Amino acid sequence: MVVQDRRGGAVAAAVACGTGLMAGLLATGCSPDGAAADDQAAPRRAAAAVELRRCADALVRAGTAKVRTAMETVSGGTRVAIRGAGGYDFAAGTGQLRVVLPDLAGKPSGGHQPITEILAPGALFMKNRGAGVPAGKWVRVDTAALPDGNLVTGGATDPLAAAELLRGARQVTYQGEERLRGVVVRHYRGTTDLAVAAGAASARSRPALLAAEKGFTTGVVPFDAYLDDAGRLRKVRERFRFANGRPKGASVTSTTELYGFGVPVAVRLPERDAIYTGKIASAPPS
Repeated sequence: MVVQDRRGGAVAAAVACGTGLMAGLLATGCSPDGAAADDQAAPRRAAAAVELRRCADALVRAGTAKVRTAMETVSGGTRVAIRGAGGYDFAAGTGQLRVVLPDLAGKPSGGHQPITEILAPGALFMKNRGAGVPAGKWVRVDTAALPDGNLVTGGATDPLAAAELLRGARQVTYQGEERLRGVVVRHYRGTTDLAVAAGAASARSRPALLAAEKGFTTGVVPFDAYLDDAGRLRKVRERFRFANGRPKGASVTSTTELYGFGVPVAVRLPERDAIYTGKIASAPPS
């Protein structure tokens, strides 16, 4: 486990693999009508995949957004949910989240002080992390050194990394229009290839995605993504899986929702003397 509560217990693991998606044909056999329908669907799937691969660029153009996150981890029959909220500056690649840990019953804010997280290119800063860290001090983690590239380590996926991950989108199907916070969005479902995404990612996100490519049990990540008319990612749900020291591994579903584009987002990195450099307690295997 990689994110811990103040007693050192693990509250997040990495990762979930899901089933790939299917776009079934009706029982038309090899009839000309069935072949024609498939021929028409192929360009639509290709166009949808291209749009998803470009959504990170649309977010950078948008500048900033408010963020809500949810991460549900399943490992060894135990299910844990973590919630977060904050803001993100896509142009700078920085953001700040307030992450609420669950209690032993799995309910949010069960007496735990929320963790403040600052996301920055190549780094994750955490305050109130517990596990032997003095109160008020920050912990700095090199995200490229994490086996998941911080896609799940902090209990929330970096919003820019979540969007960059879609650069490897494939097998995409259109699920129809929906509404999110009063905005009409297009719902797409598919899988993304970690290796392809890492190769196409921006310089900011590439090291983290390269690390994730090596750390997960599978390089294929199922997703549901919702885009608005400007091509901006409004919501994405990604499912990961990795070994986590267990025969059946661990799975996590990470959901990131973006709204309030253009709001002011000020992120100040911790001063050097505010960062704890001592030994950090690690939780025993759960």
